Amino acid sequence: MAGSGPRVAVLKTYKLYVGGKFPRSESGRVYEVTDVEGNWLATAPRASRKDARDAVVAARKAFGGWSGATAYNRGQVLYRVAEMLEGRRDQFVREVADAEGLSGARAAGVVDATIDRWVWYAGWTDKIAQVTGGANPVAGPYFNLSSPEPTGVVAVLAPQESSFLGLVSVLAPVIATGNTAVVVASERAPLPALSLAEVLATSDVPGGVVNVLSGGTAEIAAPLAAHQDVNAIDLAGADERLAKELEVAAADNLKRVLRPQPVDYFATPGTDRMTAFLETKTVWHPTGSLGASGSSY
Repeated sequence: MAGSGPRVAVLKTYKLYVGGKFPRSESGRVYEVTDVEGNWLATAPRASRKDARDAVVAARKAFGGWSGATAYNRGQVLYRVAEMLEGRRDQFVREVADAEGLSGARAAGVVDATIDRWVWYAGWTDKIAQVTGGANPVAGPYFNLSSPEPTGVVAVLAPQESSFLGLVSVLAPVIATGNTAVVVASERAPLPALSLAEVLATSDVPGGVVNVLSGGTAEIAAPLAAHQDVNAIDLAGADERLAKELEVAAADNLKRVLRPQPVDYFATPGTDRMTAFLETKTVWHPTGSLGASGSSY
């Protein structure tokens, strides 16, 4: 009879997030996640190379629709994510406090900064084109216009120590500009990233736009860096040795590579992480001949 005895604790089951769904690791492997003092927090899935390849397929499938959406629409979708993060603020405060060994007050400050950061990037979706694009002066009777376009599928190695604010600081600029992402969560503290995936799944972000994998950073990153259908990689969560190895693998298909660098994630970000994964399309059009077709390079 309900209420007749002590409750059985319902422990949360964390899963990967691939293509808008929550699969267990293809290999069936898991690993224990502990707090900074070594106390058990949860069991997280340990993604395999097959999981990484599945995530790339999902990201590629979602790229056309996401990159083809209007910048205004992307901004609205991302703002909705911020609304939902606000609604689950207490959960993220607990997870960040456990993951990073912070007091409740400091963890709350991190979560508030993270939600603000998401809103900040949501506001840039329909403004970055004006900053990075424009009309170019040319010697001839032509209009010459440059505009930014997303690079494609971006592998994102989330920072190891900043499990939530750092994660959002490297993920949000990638998808705000129309790319899709395969995220490798912090190996030691993956729970905020896996919970963020639950928020994305119940928001308006289409499945496959963001895919979240947990497990060994080096193990997951290696197939992503070498994958021919990954267009770029952010090495924020790689140490110096791993970063060099991944750069070599990424060179095989000329991936854009953003190297790891010291970052104060609490500082107001510039536009560097948005422009890092943008291409520039330049269009020529004859002046005074609106019916003529232009050419682009």
